Amino acid sequence: MDLKIEIDEGSGFCFGVTTAIGKAEEELRRGQLYCLGDIVHNNAEVERLHHLGLETIDHATFAQLRGAKVLLRAHGEPPKTYETARRSHIEIIDATCPVVLQLQRRIKRIYSSAARPQIVIYGKRGHAEVLGLVGQTEGQAIVVENIDEARTAPLNYRRDICLFSQTTKSLDGFRELAIYFESRIEQPATFQAFDTVCRQVANRQPNIERFAARHDVVVFVCGKKSSNGHALYEACRRINPRSYMVDAPSAIEPEWFDGAQSVGICGATSTPKWLMENCREAILRM
Repeated sequence: MDLKIEIDEGSGFCFGVTTAIGKAEEELRRGQLYCLGDIVHNNAEVERLHHLGLETIDHATFAQLRGAKVLLRAHGEPPKTYETARRSHIEIIDATCPVVLQLQRRIKRIYSSAARPQIVIYGKRGHAEVLGLVGQTEGQAIVVENIDEARTAPLNYRRDICLFSQTTKSLDGFRELAIYFESRIEQPATFQAFDTVCRQVANRQPNIERFAARHDVVVFVCGKKSSNGHALYEACRRINPRSYMVDAPSAIEPEWFDGAQSVGICGATSTPKWLMENCREAILRM
């Protein structure tokens, strides 16, 4: 029997990543362009753009540039990055995701208000988006990655607390934290939870679980550095134990498909469609 292979239509770049890559390609047609950090957490796509002339730099190199053109990726940046650009006459091509940009502004507005509440961000410590969010609070926001960290967070429950979320975190994790902080706050102090999880990302988990359930084998394609990818892969594996994560077609093993009649190929918000298609071709050749 022929092996049926389906690529998940809902997988692939989210709106923010698609926009950032589109801006990069447009600017590269005009000349030299740097990108502050990997434009997307996928080595294959980073390499493709590198061949088009995009040069990835870190913050140390960025600080040494003068009069250059630099793209800021969808994750966003803290205010000090823009200050450095102004001082060094760097032209910024700002590809910050609109959802992230709105969140940055919201955090800054609330942090700067007269109430001056304690800001807690549910997110991955050190993640580019989280660094940009913390930067809106002059570095004062407290980052928690899970409920265990929340229990030991240096918070004063007699002062107002506002909880936000990195846009790509899970809704369940956010709600668990909100319930915990709500139970700890001491009146007259107040607690507010701002659900800032991106729905385009949040809706992917239930969709990908349904996709994984209808196939014998699932090949999940994503970069090793994608936190969103790892979370979605674990969701696949919970539903379908015959789920395998790969970052390139060369990582696919023929024995995965023994006795299988259908294979589903899916990926993260940072996975390009062309890479999933290449994986499909690799499986067909086997």
